[in-house]
Order: sequence, then C-alpha cells, then structure tokens
Amino acid sequence: MRLRQEMPDLSGATATINGRRTKEELIGEEPVLIHFWSTSCGTCKKVMPKIHQIRDHYADYLNVVSVHMPRSESDKDIDHVKATANEYHITEPIFVDNDLTLTNAFKIKQVPAYFVFDKEGKLRHTQTGGNGLRMLTKRIQRVLSQR
Repeated sequence: MRLRQEMPDLSGATATINGRRTKEELIGEEPVLIHFWSTSCGTCKKVMPKIHQIRDHYADYLNVVSVHMPRSESDKDIDHVKATANEYHITEPIFVDNDLTLTNAFKIKQVPAYFVFDKEGKLRHTQTGGNGLRMLTKRIQRVLSQR
C-alpha cells in the first residue's frame, strides 16, 4: 500500500475473535492501527507486549485491530488462533484471514506488519518486522496530534 491510500475494506475474514469491527466503525473519530500477525511467527509473539503497550496507552484515542494471517495450513486452525490470542493477551478484535483476502488487500508479504491510518482512513505509516517499534509509536503520536 502507498501512503495516503484509503484503508481497504475489512470484509472477507473467515472468522473474527473478540468482536467484529467494520471499516466504517473504525474511521471517522479516531486513527486506526492494524496489526498483522501469525501464530507461527516468533517475532510476532516477541513484539506483542509492545503492541499491547501502544494499544493500552492510547486506548481512548486509537482504534486497534489485528489480522491473523496464516503462513501454513496449521496456522488456519481457529482453536489454535484463539488459544494463542488468549495466551498473548490479544484483546482487540482479530480478523482471521484464512483465505488471505485482507492479506492480499493490504499487500502483506511478511508478518508482523503494521498500518497506521488517520481518522479519515488514509494510510499514514506502514512497516514490517519486529524492529523499529519506536518509529511506529512516533508515527502514531504524529497522527494523534493531527486529530
């Protein structure tokens, strides 16, 4: 995705955990962080506490949702996704993307991946990997300052 591009539609998930949020519900009031992860991704699990810090610190100002992207057939087991979400305290809505609909819409090649959208739903920052979460936090702060 390119900067300033509109958030893709969030339909197409094969299941949801912790509630369902639509694109229309997410944009308009607050900026949005969309976090892609996978049960088989060690880096995703390692950085999850930092994502939770961001989610909890900005709870009143930032909508956070996650998308589980399977990297293998075993990643498609919904019970395993639920167990991992519980183990790693993922309390935000999770879109389970077993058909890769959202993965393809966001053009994801690897996880973890992060997308920050402003309150109008325009992409303001994207990054992948477990490093650089300080930059992610700075970009979130920048978008929040423009609310």
